Amino acid sequence: MTNSAPTTSSKTVDHRAQLELALGQPFVDGNTINDLQNGDEIFPVMLDAIRAARVCVDFMTFVYWQGSIAKEFATALSNRARAGVTVRVLLDAYGARRINNELVSEMEAAGVELRWFRPLSTWRIWRSDKRTHRKVLVCDHRIGFIGGVGIADEWRGQARDASEWRDCHFEIQGQAVRGLRAAFLDNWNEAGDWTNDLACQAFDVVDGNVPMQVVRASTTIGWTDIATLVRTLIQIAERRLIVVTAYFAPDEKMVKMICEAVKRGVDVDVLTAGKHTDSRLSQLAGQRHYAALLECGVTIRQYQRTMLHSKLILVDDDVCCLGSANINHRSLSKDEECCVVALSTDLNATLTADYERDCEHAKTLNLCDWQVRSWWQCQQERLAGLLVEQL
Repeated sequence: MTNSAPTTSSKTVDHRAQLELALGQPFVDGNTINDLQNGDEIFPVMLDAIRAARVCVDFMTFVYWQGSIAKEFATALSNRARAGVTVRVLLDAYGARRINNELVSEMEAAGVELRWFRPLSTWRIWRSDKRTHRKVLVCDHRIGFIGGVGIADEWRGQARDASEWRDCHFEIQGQAVRGLRAAFLDNWNEAGDWTNDLACQAFDVVDGNVPMQVVRASTTIGWTDIATLVRTLIQIAERRLIVVTAYFAPDEKMVKMICEAVKRGVDVDVLTAGKHTDSRLSQLAGQRHYAALLECGVTIRQYQRTMLHSKLILVDDDVCCLGSANINHRSLSKDEECCVVALSTDLNATLTADYERDCEHAKTLNLCDWQVRSWWQCQQERLAGLLVEQL
């Protein structure tokens, strides 16, 4: 659990002010955060929080598929509902379409309030294309979870081989949990009748020292607050910028911003999915820009051990951005997302160490080799680029 002495350096104060100014969203103090790596660490802590809930459980996710972990979550949520706890589950109608219907029936029979976010409709394709990609769990208004993990067996294990995906998730306590709960309620109320939760119980006061900013974005035809957040993080970096993302397909404006950061002396490292990607099309769309990025001095690595699903941005030695957003068109312009910015040198150091361990299982791309990739590879990249707004 990260709860160090407050980070009060002048640079951190500047970072806080710059992010608040760009997003109009203040940081809240008095938080703690627990870094959870891979399913073997993530799932037990989430399930324990659900099983310990005495008042309410609010849970939303994009991926809820099949398998033993899906069953385990359904059972835990159902048991809490039978015990009289208010349990609300919001599933994205596209991302969770592979869920076993028996699990849905089990939860509803137990008293779980379950809603589907934007059911698919051929008559409202423009709406069906915009999903909620948020992954939020809040228990008893006081413990919150956010990150990249989905509810499926692909996330079980410790990322030891291709059958165990690599991901990270975070447990948060403190005033920032209010922002996570607001992100849940935002989508929950769209998916059904309005729920008046304004008169909820007070949040526990936590003796924490990590300032946090919760940023959520809703679907739009332009760019969202998440896009503004990512661009601001690139802009404020002075020494180092680490980007870890499952899908790295920046647009031309972001490519230019990244290269400008390199020119002003920032070391920019990108770690993204490699040969085990679950979306080759998205990977190809991003690879259109690799030559320009490599040429300007960006280090690009592709994770080789399994599917990399983590989402992190680390700026200098104090800023940590975590949540559900990738660096692609869907996350920055189309889908509902939620991220947390934490100002903590301790957390930054921990996540940097995690990143460096991941780099041991990654392939670093070389500009000379990339420039002589096959003609067919180049054509695939161009074709994928035509579909980039759907990726």
